[in-house]
Amino acid sequence: MSGGAAPPPAREPLRLHALKRGDTFIVCDPIGDILGDGDGLFDDDTRLLSCFRLLLGETTPSLLSTAISHDNVFFTANISNRPLPPLGGHPLPEGVIHIERRRFLWQRHLHEQLLFTNYGETPAVVPLVLVFEADFRDMFEVRGSHRAARGELRAPELRESAVRFAYHGLDGVERQCLIAFSARPSVLAAGRAEFHVDLAPAGSAALHLAVGPGDVPAPSPARFRAAAAQARASMWRERRRAARLATPTRLFNAWIDRSAADLALLTTELPTGPYPYAGIPWFSTTFGRDAIVTALQTLWLDPRLARGVLAFLAKNQATETSAFRDAEPGKIMHEARKGEMTTLGELPFGHYYGGVDTTPLFLILAGAYAARTGDLGFIKTLWPALRAALGWIERSADRHADGFLAYARGAASGLANQGWKDSEDSVFHADGRFPEGPIALVEVQGYVFAALHAMADLAARRGESADAERWRARAKALRQAVEAKFWMPEAGCYGIAIDGAGELCRVLTSNAGQLLFSGLPAPERAARVARHLQAPGFDSGWGIRTLVRGAARFNPMSYHNGSVWPHDTAVSVAGLARYGRQEAVLHFTGQMFEAAVHFDMRLPELFCGFPRAPGEAPIAYPVACLPQAWSAGSVFMLLQSCLGITIDGWQGDILLDHPALPEGVDRLDLRGLPLGGDTIDLRFERTGTHIACLPQSRNGAAIRITRRD
Repeated sequence: MSGGAAPPPAREPLRLHALKRGDTFIVCDPIGDILGDGDGLFDDDTRLLSCFRLLLGETTPSLLSTAISHDNVFFTANISNRPLPPLGGHPLPEGVIHIERRRFLWQRHLHEQLLFTNYGETPAVVPLVLVFEADFRDMFEVRGSHRAARGELRAPELRESAVRFAYHGLDGVERQCLIAFSARPSVLAAGRAEFHVDLAPAGSAALHLAVGPGDVPAPSPARFRAAAAQARASMWRERRRAARLATPTRLFNAWIDRSAADLALLTTELPTGPYPYAGIPWFSTTFGRDAIVTALQTLWLDPRLARGVLAFLAKNQATETSAFRDAEPGKIMHEARKGEMTTLGELPFGHYYGGVDTTPLFLILAGAYAARTGDLGFIKTLWPALRAALGWIERSADRHADGFLAYARGAASGLANQGWKDSEDSVFHADGRFPEGPIALVEVQGYVFAALHAMADLAARRGESADAERWRARAKALRQAVEAKFWMPEAGCYGIAIDGAGELCRVLTSNAGQLLFSGLPAPERAARVARHLQAPGFDSGWGIRTLVRGAARFNPMSYHNGSVWPHDTAVSVAGLARYGRQEAVLHFTGQMFEAAVHFDMRLPELFCGFPRAPGEAPIAYPVACLPQAWSAGSVFMLLQSCLGITIDGWQGDILLDHPALPEGVDRLDLRGLPLGGDTIDLRFERTGTHIACLPQSRNGAAIRITRRD
């Protein structure tokens, strides 16, 4: 820390705040400061600002309040002065100077306004100090990766009202960061700018800043207002793209609104269409699995998001074999990064394909998108990518003794586990032993089963009947193999995986819940899995644990071995709905809502799996991403499961299967739902024990609703 300032105060990790726009995001503390741990101003997987601290004199001001606007565009901190020594006049007592610190992101730049107001009875000179530093660390360095060598950090260039930082990377790229001020500082040094802000009694003054890569326009009040208006309008357009849900139940409505705002924040408009980045700070980039699940969660409301995800992943499909990148022709991308370390090949994640479930999920999404929209024209453009993806699945499964899709990383730098639970300790035997690969996960076989059926349905519509029959036959054989090899009669559940020696990992996990989502299990076995999920071993009171309590390696504070992941609960709930377990659907939806209330209406990536205690809140996982796309999308998948709603794009019908509303919600309005070429509104309303559905077409066209009660 430069400038001789007092050491920063201790911070609570869970009280960090984030803004995002495109490939740029900022993570800061409640005052708005960046103190160089996991926070910072990031652009293209590189941290630009590693320190950005506001001081009055040499002290941290008092925090009054912090807020992120409802649309996730603005961060605002209200702060006040501690007692300040005199600067040629009287000392300033505590709490007479108010500073509104307001910022947003637009076109790769951070725009900030500091608005000072003097509530004292005498003139005041406020000694403002801004301490800053740029380290140009790769995202993986910030996360803890060690590098043997780095490029050259240039000496800062001081200008009249700006400081320019630069770093010449080992990849030959010069990365820059310019900090520009609307007024000339009284002192400007490499890591410090000082201002004397003169305020009359009841007087106000403003300072504007702009920070970003390359040249930054000189900040001014007019530029701040113009960019703010553009940023807000852009976010409004993103929010209006999807159908909207609303309920008069205030808290439940707040959960819906916050989740929709978080999805809009995380969604980046790429040349291929909108794409939800996975989460801030560690995963603010294009992930395959996360985006597909998020698109599935919101498909009934926003088919355009699914189309953008499919188009991007098809464009980035693997075409060659690389052990380093875990790539084979036809595989769908797990992750893409733009930073220096991946460009140089120090890590494989520039375009990395080490996700065993991403490829079948890609096919599931394509089939679901087609069924939701009837858009065979888009499927025609995807068909080569879809066939290549299924070709990879078939070739890989043919190498396995039982015909299962399995994984084993190609290089030590890749992921050891390549399902959604991709931490190194997430797959093990009942006695805690780690299995040798290749490893076949149970839910992945369900995804392959569903993918084969999705492709068979699309092939039949395209007139390719021979392929359709072959894929259906393969799905039938896979179902028989899964039921024979993964089912544990003594436990009444499916094991998590089969290892390279053909031995079943006889561990009860939420993976069995995700297997229900695919529709593979026989109904009587699905009922036994459902009973497990609703029993105390899995049911934490706040959602479904990833690992049953009491199993080897169970730890409610772990990443994957006993924690609760909202998206995992939502996918399992969708599986429970598929098998008619509506009481369980309402039960877990209520739990997720109550957890959201304790997390300020924003479900984190995960939280701890301790059992619920009366009067106590769920226990947070300290480094969870927040916001996280598939956590934000969970409410929409849960509500679809409650309503039992399916939209048949082939026939233009709405299908309702035993619709229900969450406890405490007596009405739900669905506005602007795209159906064919029309947009419709639906109202679901509780009347006694019955849920009525009242449709209205915007254009007066007939709406066909089929109910099964």
